[in-house]
Amino acid sequence: MKFGQLHRKYRVQGFTLIELMVVVVILGVLAAMVVPRVMDRPDQARVVKVQQDIRAIQSALDLYKLDNYKYPTTDQELSVLIPKYIKSVPKDPWGNKYRYLSPGVHGPIDIFTYGADNLKGGVDADKDIGNWELD
Repeated sequence: MKFGQLHRKYRVQGFTLIELMVVVVILGVLAAMVVPRVMDRPDQARVVKVQQDIRAIQSALDLYKLDNYKYPTTDQELSVLIPKYIKSVPKDPWGNKYRYLSPGVHGPIDIFTYGADNLKGGVDADKDIGNWELD
C-alpha cells in the first residue's frame, strides 16, 4: 500500500467551520428563547420553598400538640420544636426567621413570612405567605 492510500484510508473526518457555526447559531437561538423563561422562575421557586417549609413546621407543631395537648405559645417560638420534632427551624429563602403566632389571626396557629422585603403586607414577590394560604 502506498502512503497516499494509507493516508486516505485512515483520515479522520472532522466538522467544517460552517457546520460549527450553524450549531453555535442554533444554540444561541435556543438560549435566547429559554433564558427569559427561566429568569422568572426564582421568585416562584422561593414561594414553593416557603410553602414546603411551612408544611414541615406545621407537621412538627401538630406532633408537638399530640404530645403536649396544645401548641407552643408565641413566646416559646418555634425553637421549642428542636430537636424532638424538627431537626432545625429553617429560615425563609430571604434569610429571615419564620414568624409564629399562637393563637393565630387566621386559625389556631399562624406560621408565616413577610417575604422578600421582610415588611408586613406587600404584593407580588414581597407579599406575606402563611399557612392559611396553603391547600
